[in-house]
Amino acid sequence: MTTIPAEEAKRIANRLRRAQGQLGAVLGMIEEGRDCREIVTQLSAASSAIDRAGFAIIASAMKECLREDGSGDPVEVADLEKLFLSLA
Repeated sequence: MTTIPAEEAKRIANRLRRAQGQLGAVLGMIEEGRDCREIVTQLSAASSAIDRAGFAIIASAMKECLREDGSGDPVEVADLEKLFLSLA
């Protein structure tokens, strides 16, 4: 089992809190009858935040797996996250 390092977990949690706030804003916008373009823009931002959190979790796990394989080459989470984002 791979755990997320505390500093990375804090960044991921902050990203998810932002997404949570954005989703709350989307619900409010829908209830207020706001313009669909504004709603979709806000929803897109929330979706992106959730995707990035997922990629960060995967990248963190990959980093730990690669570190444990004995290769000795350091793998940066940011590099893995960029790779995953390029596939999205």
